[in-house]
Amino acid sequence: MKQNPTIAVIGGTGVYDPKMLSRIETLAVDTPYGTVTCQSGEYAGKLVAFIPRHGSSHSIPPHLINYRANIWALKKIGVRKILATTAVGSLNPQYKPGDFVFPDQFLDFTKSRVLTFFEGGERGVVHVDVTTPYCQDLIRQLADAAAKLNLSAYSGGCYVCTEGPRFETAAEVKAYRHLGGDVVGMTGVPEAVLAREAEICYTTVSMVTNFAAGISKELLTHREVFETMQQNSENIRKLLAEAIEAIDPQTDCACHHALQEFGGFKF
Repeated sequence: MKQNPTIAVIGGTGVYDPKMLSRIETLAVDTPYGTVTCQSGEYAGKLVAFIPRHGSSHSIPPHLINYRANIWALKKIGVRKILATTAVGSLNPQYKPGDFVFPDQFLDFTKSRVLTFFEGGERGVVHVDVTTPYCQDLIRQLADAAAKLNLSAYSGGCYVCTEGPRFETAAEVKAYRHLGGDVVGMTGVPEAVLAREAEICYTTVSMVTNFAAGISKELLTHREVFETMQQNSENIRKLLAEAIEAIDPQTDCACHHALQEFGGFKF
């Protein structure tokens, strides 16, 4: 392709291939953190990149995903807008399995992940603002798309990110609810933070797959999560397609100037 993708989808659990795209090509992008293989194709006249976060066969656990390489690679090829899917457990009785949630805040309970591109040395130190960690424009476009498709979806809410790969204890879930969490997952951080540092618009399309531990009457299983995602795969595809069709990747946004104080993001 003569042009590079300006929109990207990062697929989470159950979203492993870019079925909505045509004229698909495979791209290998070198980054300081390793080479990232992604696919690029067309939809509604736009070029879209796709990365399966856990690998095409779900072989990478949440705490070992190379988040920095993925975001760096998307920035390098020219991506300006990212829609990232996540499978989440509900902490909020209002959010039921099968519902979509577009969070506007997160709580970070990860433990061992590198959370920044800026660790001193040549790249220096950066303190990026994440008052609103998800792109508000993308949230509105997703909400509009869900409404057009008559999907059950909620704009706003707090995403709690845990280390994984284990599920949470009932006591942890109780604490997260007390702190204001609405959904819980294992992959939202540092992805959102790195996208902000890279000055890319980013938002999460969270699919509720189950009620979290202690709320659910049953023990949690990965199969339950996967099966719910599979059952709703067509809705996920339709939602992403509708949103991509509406997104103008060239629209300016405050997200694209997150590091203005530091001279912008530099390779």
